[in-house]
Amino acid sequence: MNNNSKVLALKYRPKTYKDLIGQEIVAQTIFNSIKNNKPANAYLFTGIRGVGKTTIARIVAKSLNCKNGIDKLCSEKMCENCDAISKSNHIDVLEMDAASKTGVDDVRDLIEFSRYGPSSSKYKIFIIDEVHMLSKQAFNALLKTLEEPPEYLKFIFATTEIKKIPVTVVSRCQRFDLSRVNSADLFEFIKKVKDKENGKISDEALKLIIKISEGSVRDALSLLDRAMLNQDEKTELGIKEAQKIFGYFDKSYLINLFKFIFQGDEKKVIEVYQTIYNQGVEPKIFLNDFLEILYYIKNISSIKLDGNNFSLNDEEFKEIELISKNISSDTLLLFWQFTIKTLGELEIVSNQNLSMEMFLIRLLYLKEDKVEDSQKNLDFNNEIYSNNNRDNTEKFNLEKNENNLEVKNKTISQIKNFFQEENLKPEKKIESKLIKIELKNFEDLIKLCNEKKELKLKYELETNTNLVSFMDKRIEISFNENLDKNFVKDLTFKLYEWTGQRWIITFSKKFGQLSKKQNIINEKLKNIEKAKNEEVYKKVLDALPDAELFDINLKDEE
Repeated sequence: MNNNSKVLALKYRPKTYKDLIGQEIVAQTIFNSIKNNKPANAYLFTGIRGVGKTTIARIVAKSLNCKNGIDKLCSEKMCENCDAISKSNHIDVLEMDAASKTGVDDVRDLIEFSRYGPSSSKYKIFIIDEVHMLSKQAFNALLKTLEEPPEYLKFIFATTEIKKIPVTVVSRCQRFDLSRVNSADLFEFIKKVKDKENGKISDEALKLIIKISEGSVRDALSLLDRAMLNQDEKTELGIKEAQKIFGYFDKSYLINLFKFIFQGDEKKVIEVYQTIYNQGVEPKIFLNDFLEILYYIKNISSIKLDGNNFSLNDEEFKEIELISKNISSDTLLLFWQFTIKTLGELEIVSNQNLSMEMFLIRLLYLKEDKVEDSQKNLDFNNEIYSNNNRDNTEKFNLEKNENNLEVKNKTISQIKNFFQEENLKPEKKIESKLIKIELKNFEDLIKLCNEKKELKLKYELETNTNLVSFMDKRIEISFNENLDKNFVKDLTFKLYEWTGQRWIITFSKKFGQLSKKQNIINEKLKNIEKAKNEEVYKKVLDALPDAELFDINLKDEE
C-alpha cells in the first residue's frame, strides 16, 4: 500500500522507542532490559485504547530480533526482520487476536508450535492482543510454558481489561500500565502531523480534537484525518466548523444557559437549548456536558488553566468564575442530584427532547431562594428530612414570608406529628399490649413457625439446624453451610416480633443434635430394618425374590 494512501493512525505509527508519545518510562525500562540482555519471559501491556499497547509489542519484537541490534534499531531503512515484523508476516513472530481464538485448542496449537526454535531470527515471539478474551482453560494451558519457556521463546500480551486476566498469569509477566497521553504532548504531536500533511486547522480546533480523544493517540489521529478531509484548501478550519464535523457543541452555549437559569428567564433558556438541540446533540450527551459545567462552577477555585487542561479556554474560565461567586454550594449540589435523576428517567420518556425542556423549566424553580422548599418535594434518596432540617426550614420560612406562614407551619406540623398521631390511634395501643408468647423448647419454636405460616423458617429449623442448646432468649446451633444466609436475621426479627424480647442466636463448633428431618429419616431406616426381620417380609421374599422394602407406615396400637 502506498504510504500516502494510509490513514494517519497507521502512517504515523511509532517505529522505535524514540517515536513513542507519553510512555517514556515504559520505553526506557524495556530498552535497558534488552540492552543488558535481561529480557522478560513475558510482557503484559495494559491501558485504554490508542495508547500504544500493540505498537510497543511490535517495537519490542523488532528490538529482540533486529539484525542491527537495539542501539541501531531500524527506523527508515528496515532490515529483513524489522520489515517483516512491521508488516505482520514474520515467520517467527506470530500475532494472534485472542478475541477470535479464545479456546484451549488454539493455545495448544500455540504451545505445540513453540517447541520448535526460530528459523530466521534470535527469538520466536508470540504477540497476543486482547488476551483477556482467552477462556479459563486456555489460560491454564498456557501457565506452565509461560513460567518456564525455552530461552528462544517470548510472550507479549496486550489488553484493555487487566482485571479479567487470572492473577496466576499476571504474576508470570512483566506488567506495564500505559497511561493516557498528556494533552500538551498529544497537541504538539498532532500539530506536527498536521503541518507535515499541509493541513489548515486552527489551534482551537486541534484542542477540541485532543479533548474528544481523551488521551488516545489513535482517536486523535483519526479525528484529525476526518477534519482534514472536510477542510477547504483555501481557508483554515476553525473551532465552529470543527464542532459541526464532530457533533460537538460550544461550551459557551451551556454557560449562557446557566446564566439564564439563575436569572429565571424561561424564554431564553428554551431558546438556547433548542439551538443546542438543532445542532444534533443527543439529550444524554447534553446532560453529561451539563454535569461537566456544573462541576466547573462548583470547583472553579481549585481548577487551574495550564497546558495540560484543554477543557476550558480563558474566556469560559472567567465567565464560570463570575457565575460561581453568586451561587451557593447547596444549589449546585441540588442541581447535580436533579440532573443525575433525569439521566435515569430518559429511557422512560418517548420524546426525550420534551423531557429536556421540562427538566430545564423545573430547574428554574430550584433557584437559591427556593432550595429549601424544593428539597422537600424532590425525593432523591426516598428519605424524609431530619428534625433539624425541618426546624431550620420552619425558621427560614418564618423569616422569609409572613403571608406563607400558615401553609409552611401546616406542612411542617404534618411531618412532625406523623408518628405522634400514629401512636394516638387506639389500634396501636392494643397492639403494644399483646400477650407475649413464651417458648420453652425447640419444638415450641417449630410449632410457632407453623402457626404463623413462616414456612421458610420452619423448613430451615427442621432440615438444616443442629441444636446445641436452647435457653432463655438464647439459641446455640452448630455451623451448617446449608443454612440460608438470612436465617439468623429473619429468625431474630420474628422472635422479637412474637415474644417482645431480643433473642441471641450463636454458632458453635460443637456438633449439636441431629436435625428433625434427619431423625425422621433415621427412624424410618430403623423401622425398615426391623420389618425385614419379620416373618411376613421373609414370606414375601420367598414369593417375590426381587421385592424391595422402600417405606413402612406404622399403624396405631388400636
